[in-house]
Amino acid sequence: MALPPKYFVVDADALPEIFRKVAETKRLLEVGEANTVHQATGMTGISRSAFYKYKDAVRPFNDMLNGRIVTFQFLLRDEPGVLSAVLNAFAASGGNILTINQNIPSSGCALVTIGAETSGLHIPIEELVTSAGKLTGVVRCEVLAG
Repeated sequence: MALPPKYFVVDADALPEIFRKVAETKRLLEVGEANTVHQATGMTGISRSAFYKYKDAVRPFNDMLNGRIVTFQFLLRDEPGVLSAVLNAFAASGGNILTINQNIPSSGCALVTIGAETSGLHIPIEELVTSAGKLTGVVRCEVLAG
């Protein structure tokens, strides 16, 4: 009986170069910068056999979340307009908010969980998390599940 596959989220810098190049080759093909596998692998400097060996196993984190419902968690200061700024960041990025759950503030902060559908995003999820995390009044922003 085969065991189910295990998945890890790993910083790209920790991966062997071949995995990063396979991901880049896939991106070139998906966005039309290369028309064939031969052309894309030539652009990234890997063999077609290496590409075919790893293409189904290598996928960037944002691709795994694309088209899915993702749960974000924020720790927000209890100040007027902070939640509104976060919601505006989602709207500007193309995210579709499905649920919002805000706890009662304590110690000047409130925990907010947002469930969003991500297929309409026109920026990577990592960029949304980074930009939302830099908003005034946002103490912490992270992806909980997706």
